[in-house]
Amino acid sequence: MAAVESVSAEVRDRAGKGAARESRRNGRVPAVIYGDKKEPTLISLDPKEIDRLIHKKTFYATLLDVDLKGTKHRVLPRDVQFDPVTDRTLHVDFQRIGKDTKVHVNVPVVVRNEAASPGIKRGGVLNIVRHEIEFICSPDSIPQSIEVDLTGLEIGGSIHIHAVKLPENAELAVRERDFTVVSIGAPTGLKAEQQEAAEKAAAAAAAPVAAAPAAGAPAAGGAAPAAGAAGGAKAGAAPAAKAPEKKK
Repeated sequence: MAAVESVSAEVRDRAGKGAARESRRNGRVPAVIYGDKKEPTLISLDPKEIDRLIHKKTFYATLLDVDLKGTKHRVLPRDVQFDPVTDRTLHVDFQRIGKDTKVHVNVPVVVRNEAASPGIKRGGVLNIVRHEIEFICSPDSIPQSIEVDLTGLEIGGSIHIHAVKLPENAELAVRERDFTVVSIGAPTGLKAEQQEAAEKAAAAAAAPVAAAPAAGAPAAGGAAPAAGAAGGAKAGAAPAAKAPEKKK
């Protein structure tokens, strides 16, 4: 069963930017309830009461009962507008939830057992690729969070959606691919060492290899034989012995 919070509201008489500004001047937050084939209902909220809910991580996956003069409207938060300078809540949109309504809802990812991850113990960097995962479900089946267990995950490892335990009665909005939810990257120092080693290996592979000397060639640095050495050896040979003269 999905969590349900309650918030009180007052009816706004008029629509438009002027009426919304007037609500803010009176210390209220303008809002609207729409959907379920009914006319939109213009309301205003107490800023402290709604801000307490908005700043929860699970706000967009939480059902609300908006109490309007004793009548409760079951709604789901759809959009919040903030002042870009002060971060003050300017406007809130709620979708009215009917009996047979199917909703698209973004469910936050919660990481568990970081201490049981060898990669994180070695200084690995946790990268949460998907902070939220979109589901399609009935309002009563909205999950509050999706838990991802890091037990045993090493540096360079990742967890894909097929390895995550999904809630019952809720289906993924994106089913055609097995996307990554979290991964563990190498620490900065290790990345630098790996890059340096890769650069050295690449430089060594690109260096020219010295050619082997041909057979019979003089060794490198050896003096070449003096010119005419062969002829000198022939010139210095002992003269042949004379044949004995014949007696007359």
